[in-house]
Amino acid sequence: MYRQVDDFLQEWSSASNGTLQVLQALTDDKLDQSIIEGHSTLGWLGWHLVGAAGYFSYLAGLKVPSIRQEDPVPTTAAEIVTAYENVANGIKEEVAKLANEDLLEVVNGFTAPMPKGAILRVLIDHQTHHRGQMTVLLRQAGLPVPGVMGPTKEMQ
Repeated sequence: MYRQVDDFLQEWSSASNGTLQVLQALTDDKLDQSIIEGHSTLGWLGWHLVGAAGYFSYLAGLKVPSIRQEDPVPTTAAEIVTAYENVANGIKEEVAKLANEDLLEVVNGFTAPMPKGAILRVLIDHQTHHRGQMTVLLRQAGLPVPGVMGPTKEMQ
């Protein structure tokens, strides 16, 4: 859980930049890549990250650009990247307006009330989880995997 706005902002900068690198590795022709048929695709996962960031922000009381749950997955990777950039920048701007005490404010969470700082922690953890799934699918699709958490095969 975050108790200091600056701590979240520093981690968000790194986490959102890593996610952006993964999204920028997508290509239009590989958006349908999944581990096996019927599982989450690269396009769906990327779009899910956009939507989830908006949802977590909503729970934390932030006003950021978000998509609707029923919005279809875009047909171009560029649309996913742009939407993610908008929500990620919105989160940064909105959290920068908060005071440290605001992170302790209890709001309605997923299944129970929780502090805003805890919701922001889950936002980053959720994003990291799906970003990891996407790196596996990038490799499977024959696309380069960015070195988000360290060097990858393509960087050697």
